Amino acid sequence: MIRVLAVDDEEPFRRLLKKELTRKGFYAEVAPDGENALALLRTESYDVILLDILMPGIDGISLMKKLKADPATPAIIVLTGKATVETAVEAMKHGAYDYLTKPYKLDELVVIINRAYEIGTVKIKKEQFRQELLRKEWPVGFVGKSAGIRNILSLIRKIAPVDSPVLIQGESGTGKELVANTLWHYSRRSTSPFIALNCATLSENLIESELFGHEKGAFTDAHQTKYGIVEVVDKGTLFLDEIGDMPWGLQAKLLRFLDSGEFRRVGSNKPFKVNVRVIAATNKDLAEIVRNSGFRQDLYYRLNVINITIPPLRERREDIPELSRHFLKKYSQNLSKNVSGFTQDALEILTNYQWPGNVRELENVIERSVILCDSEEIGREELSAAAFSSSTEKGYRPSAEDLSLEEMEKNHIPKALEAARGNLSKASQLLGIDRKTLYLKMKKYGIEAGKKAATGEEDF
Repeated sequence: MIRVLAVDDEEPFRRLLKKELTRKGFYAEVAPDGENALALLRTESYDVILLDILMPGIDGISLMKKLKADPATPAIIVLTGKATVETAVEAMKHGAYDYLTKPYKLDELVVIINRAYEIGTVKIKKEQFRQELLRKEWPVGFVGKSAGIRNILSLIRKIAPVDSPVLIQGESGTGKELVANTLWHYSRRSTSPFIALNCATLSENLIESELFGHEKGAFTDAHQTKYGIVEVVDKGTLFLDEIGDMPWGLQAKLLRFLDSGEFRRVGSNKPFKVNVRVIAATNKDLAEIVRNSGFRQDLYYRLNVINITIPPLRERREDIPELSRHFLKKYSQNLSKNVSGFTQDALEILTNYQWPGNVRELENVIERSVILCDSEEIGREELSAAAFSSSTEKGYRPSAEDLSLEEMEKNHIPKALEAARGNLSKASQLLGIDRKTLYLKMKKYGIEAGKKAATGEEDF
């Protein structure tokens, strides 16, 4: 039975609406304003909310703003007698599923409630299915024939069929998620979900809620029970990216989950059990973090049952020409351009460069070069126009002293910032790294973004 909560300040309308909805087979409750509605939502579960806009105290728009923070919020249908274009736009902007004006047709309302319920029932797994479909469309496999890539592929073939945890280590942009996705693809769990969670993007409370879910009322905005990723991914594979950034307080709970498969939702003492394979990844020296007491040693050993270390691109230069041609073919097709190759000096430049952003940076450079190319071959000019490092455009192979990664980063980051006119977001895209990584490297080397970044224009 679909559970409906009607929120309206007119008592005769509430009474009539509850009677009609009950007659149509719904379970219906009513509330006179937003405050009473919030109180009900903290103690009861509902599938659909019928919401008036103009009410005393917490009005409809204010209630929607509060509910928007909770991903498990029921579908909202605005039902009001004082409709304007402005209120309709405002309601839809804050997440309303639909908008009806009084007087309404009961049969039309019933249809909309049923549709809203159907949307609500798939919302929890929507992101899971999206990720799973995307991963199934990915071309599984690695481009390159270097010893490092051959060793990784050999190891994947051995460990994919087992359920032991795997720790993937490597610099940013080396392809850690591709390795995790390949492990899942060739595992016995490939028909079940693969879901990724980045541990560096959320606070400790939010990560725990995302991972293990929460009960209704567990915190201020928890108006509905939320299923955690571990429940959604049951029988499948969970990929924990940037595991080195997992908050200390959550590490013990993750260790318990790895050992037993048991977990508790936030705000609950009831244990649940699932069957999930965990693959973790980090671009940090996790052993060093353990020595500095920043990561639990027991969790490190539990995750590091099988270790895959991906070599940086500068250590497998023989793969660069093949990777470059792979990305050239990909973006020539995507951009409908007839670019089929590289000049010899362009290949030498690509091969000699240090690639601090690894494969991700190489892909970005090739994409920009294809966009800028007006002929059938990418040459020195296209690489230069794509904000490529001028120190490598001369075509010489750097000396051993020049091969220091830190020196290359110190030289290359200011060039990218200059090309992006001080815009940190654009510079990070040019470098093939995320904005946070760029900021930390700038801080490390004492590099300033320039006038535009200083005024905050990098955020736009």
